Amino acid sequence: MSSVAVPEREWPAEGTSRAPYWVFHDAENYAREQERIFRGPVWHFIGHDAEVPEPGSFKSTRIGDSPVLMVRDEEGQLRAILNRCAHRGNLVCMKEMGKIDELYCVYHAWIYDLKGNLKSAAFRRGLKGEGGLPADFQLADHGLKKLRCESFCGLVFATYDNTIAPLAEWLGEIGNGIRRVIRKPIKILGYDTQRIGANWKNYHENPRDSYHANILHSFYGTFGMSRQSQESKMFIDASGRHQYFYTKPGTEKVTTDYQETASNLRSHNEKYRLEDTTLLKWEDEIGDGVSIQILSAYPTFVLHQIGNSMATRQLVPNGPLSCDLHWTYFGFTDDTPAMHDMRLMQTNLVGSAGLVSMEDAAVCNMIRRATGGSLDDASIMQMGGKDLESGGSSKLSERGLRNFWHTYRLDMGL
Repeated sequence: MSSVAVPEREWPAEGTSRAPYWVFHDAENYAREQERIFRGPVWHFIGHDAEVPEPGSFKSTRIGDSPVLMVRDEEGQLRAILNRCAHRGNLVCMKEMGKIDELYCVYHAWIYDLKGNLKSAAFRRGLKGEGGLPADFQLADHGLKKLRCESFCGLVFATYDNTIAPLAEWLGEIGNGIRRVIRKPIKILGYDTQRIGANWKNYHENPRDSYHANILHSFYGTFGMSRQSQESKMFIDASGRHQYFYTKPGTEKVTTDYQETASNLRSHNEKYRLEDTTLLKWEDEIGDGVSIQILSAYPTFVLHQIGNSMATRQLVPNGPLSCDLHWTYFGFTDDTPAMHDMRLMQTNLVGSAGLVSMEDAAVCNMIRRATGGSLDDASIMQMGGKDLESGGSSKLSERGLRNFWHTYRLDMGL
């Protein structure tokens, strides 16, 4: 049973076709999320195994509010360990990435190996017969907290829960979307981090909202990278937790109803052209005609392929009204110099200042500002229908959002 009380506010009677605004603002609800989701039976993305290529390599990250280290131990095994000394709760690693031989707490010199086992504690036996730790103190009883850790296509996930299904099983059919993008060994190209002035769920709704991109993002619609008139499809796994959708450029099927709508869209302006169209060119590496695939895994992970640019997005909450979004761009180890350069150029499409994605964080912040005084009101998610099944595989649907909130309510006991 949860030690954090269920908020007094109730969910709207319409169910998962509504999301009450209090769920984004309420501090008590946020604390309950830490317990029920971030420290609960859920797999959380923490990085790429390519970021920790050899024994001693590490990366600092967070799962919810908890600082976590992704480490490759002395034998080369991936580990996920809480970055918190068992003594007084201090950080045992203060750098973001690097290579180390051991984990050292600067406060009182408690030292741990790369598996998280306590190796020594300064003055454990005292000095001159005085002080020291009790005679029954055992090093083996005071290691760092170890999380369960697994990888899928080089994506590393961790969980507090030892009973949850293996990662591949938990991802389910969404694994096909991951395999499509990450189909061979990767190399990291770079990083980008942005702070978003909104609740983490405001942002996670965004990449699950499969039809906003053709309305909000002017670069997409104006230059034909993604339009609702193009061939597209959405996939949701059997559990409803995860989803991905794709778009194929050059498959325009313009109908009267599309033309009527497009004429009112700010994002679709035929008057504009790029002087240099290099950014719009892409190579169909897979041969399936898909230029855009956006994949979301519950609760905070996104994998995208936009043209030849590929990246993961890791969402980390900072209290109810702020979150950090960590972008990791990657290519493949066997990329030609020309493909390497193309991927780097196309990173200009995404990230915190991306030509495509820059509007997303702004919209999330506007929603936070607009909903702050109306916590008992709710958003409406009925595009494609009202229930979990309606909407089918159409990208013109909010089925993915309804399934997200269904999973969220189950996990939160709401």
